[in-house]
Amino acid sequence: MRTNEKIRAREVRVIDENGEQLGVMVPFEALKMARERSLDLVEISPNAVPPVCKIQDYGKYLYEKDKSDRAARKKQKVIVIKEVKFSVTVDEHDYVTKKNMAVRFLGDGDKVKASLRFKGRQMAHRDLGYKIINRLILDIGDAGTVEFMPRMEGTTLHAILAPTKKAEVQNPPAVKKPAAVAPAAPAAAKPAETAPAPVTAQA
Repeated sequence: MRTNEKIRAREVRVIDENGEQLGVMVPFEALKMARERSLDLVEISPNAVPPVCKIQDYGKYLYEKDKSDRAARKKQKVIVIKEVKFSVTVDEHDYVTKKNMAVRFLGDGDKVKASLRFKGRQMAHRDLGYKIINRLILDIGDAGTVEFMPRMEGTTLHAILAPTKKAEVQNPPAVKKPAAVAPAAPAAAKPAETAPAPVTAQA
């Protein structure tokens, strides 16, 4: 990206820092306008006819661009395919070791290519190769999902496994305990009824 005195076109179409079109002019005049505003003249579309230049703060532009590029890289998920190779004559110990490697790769978020190459007369026993790869798929279980089922390419049988997306386990909401009910206050005792006074008969 050319800036200021490095712009060599005879004429340029100029846009100011506010996005307004200033028209077509020679680079010298455009650069003079940029300098008067303490800004730079930046060639943003060199292949246009005439090239398009913008008056802006080039240092700030580079800072903002670097910031947005770093943010974009953080959002990118780099998917790596790691290969685990088997043979028709693989022994049990070697099989278990490579199966564990595949599980670890999947746990790290990488894809796994399980491949098995047939040599010479082994091509007549391709069913043995399919048994090994299918066993691997079953043994991996929930650690991965089959992206490409086992298939032959030349003398090699292979399958692609992808990591399983782990569902987020949400904690169940806490059950609110019912508020304790205060015991009812005992009813006040009624006052004892006073017996009527005896009436004395007069002579």
